[in-house]
Amino acid sequence: RRMSNSSGRDPVPMQMDLVFPIGEQEQEKVRLACKRYIDIASVHFGYGFRQIPVRFDLTGKSAGMYCSHGNNCLIRYNAYIFARYFEDSIKTTVPHEVAHYIVDRIHGLRRVQAHGKEWRGVMQQYGDYARCTHDYDLSGMPVKRQRRHHYRCACQDHQLSTTLHNRIQRAPTNPYYCRHCGESLSYQG
Repeated sequence: RRMSNSSGRDPVPMQMDLVFPIGEQEQEKVRLACKRYIDIASVHFGYGFRQIPVRFDLTGKSAGMYCSHGNNCLIRYNAYIFARYFEDSIKTTVPHEVAHYIVDRIHGLRRVQAHGKEWRGVMQQYGDYARCTHDYDLSGMPVKRQRRHHYRCACQDHQLSTTLHNRIQRAPTNPYYCRHCGESLSYQG
């Protein structure tokens, strides 16, 4: 899109519609929605689930994430996605992440599938159909990108993701091999 200016000079390109994160008022509405869903589960299961911290520091393509380290639990949300899709996120992302918390407290995350029957059962209590992913337009939002790491084998260069690079660095006695020449990959820095 182009926008004309009043000076008579050439049109100036318009800036892409940038998305800004939700503010304190919207964050409080999200926290209240989390509390409401936790309270619904408490009544249904007859157990007083405690309220957990909610942060708005998630970036990238994920709208929400439940994190658990022993008894330390929290839910992280993407404030940019919530800014563009606030009502839909309240209706879908919030119960989705709270359901993960409830399943973790009842069954433990390691004992069940992430979006298995236990999770779907909690979602049913919320009157929501169990959708696992979103299909949001993320243009104008900051998107996390993984850095690439340079590796080499006998036949070619390889650009590996940070995830794979870290996996290789943690287990140097278990190297990765090139699919073409069969040689082990060596880190080039």
